[in-house]
Amino acid sequence: MLEDKPSRTELSEIGEFGLIELLTKNISLRNKSSVKGVGDDAAVIDYGDKQTLITKDLLIEGVHFDLTYVPLKHLGYKAVVVNLSDIVAMNGTPKQVIVGIGASNRFSVEAIEEIYKGIYLACDKYNVDIVGGDTVSSVSGLVISITAVGEANKEDIIFRNTAKKGDLLFVSGDLGAAYAGLLLLEREKATFKADPNMQPDLDGYDYILGRQLKPEARTDVLELLKKTGVKPTSMIDISDGLASEMLHLCHDSDLGGAIYEDKIPIDITTAGVAEEFNIDPTTCAMNGGEDYELLFTISQNDYEKLKGVDGLSVIGHMSEKNEGVNLISRSGTYVPIEAQGWNAFFKK
Repeated sequence: MLEDKPSRTELSEIGEFGLIELLTKNISLRNKSSVKGVGDDAAVIDYGDKQTLITKDLLIEGVHFDLTYVPLKHLGYKAVVVNLSDIVAMNGTPKQVIVGIGASNRFSVEAIEEIYKGIYLACDKYNVDIVGGDTVSSVSGLVISITAVGEANKEDIIFRNTAKKGDLLFVSGDLGAAYAGLLLLEREKATFKADPNMQPDLDGYDYILGRQLKPEARTDVLELLKKTGVKPTSMIDISDGLASEMLHLCHDSDLGGAIYEDKIPIDITTAGVAEEFNIDPTTCAMNGGEDYELLFTISQNDYEKLKGVDGLSVIGHMSEKNEGVNLISRSGTYVPIEAQGWNAFFKK
């Protein structure tokens, strides 16, 4: 017996206000700082003596995501997490998000609800409140805009421009996995377009697919650093590739630096997929992006506190500006680092 197709409600049937009511009726505020959320002209947030951190990312269909293989629920989750990661990179605690969605009439009410299921899931996981947003009509596909708000004590905030010569360079987790997952998804999409009867071959790749479709903000790394008594001298999250973020740290801190190729943590599955595509795994790590791991520097005096800590790897150091920013290859060759990862305005 065939299953009944899920019902479809057109956005025009319930209108903007009906959609807002549907998507926000179950919101409950978790944080004392959330004085007023959805339901007025603006959210009211009270941080007292805390510093406020605000960030915003815009995700556009066909540019940042492909609905051929990105489930709507995963998209909603990822849209929130990539913003929370920016707050975490400042050593802050995410507290609120504001959600903006632009959708064409090809999307049903149920489709928008599915996106919000992912948004709610991320908010539940990271204890974040939805305190407002907007929904508009779009003539260019799906657009998701998330603004994240966080807090931190003034003395705890970590910037990109405060690294010092001689500081050690650390990274959390492993790199290149999200890009490897994207390579697989794009390959299977191309296969499907060539033959719609072909089924995707994704068995055994759960880890890298998860890194691409459902990334996480590394709040756990902040807890680990606090527990070990280490405050990084600078920090950034890896959204555009290790090379790009390394250049940011060096430029903003007016320093040079070096990354040792053999120290870069790369998962075995990532390495295997890279080889399948005839790509050097180091290229995936340096230029792939979307890993959302934390890249940070620490004083050499703190090295013993982090030495051997699972999930953290020392991969290089900061140096004088005139020494440049280099990747030291496994053979000992110095290769100038160039940003070849994501560029929003790159013309192909």
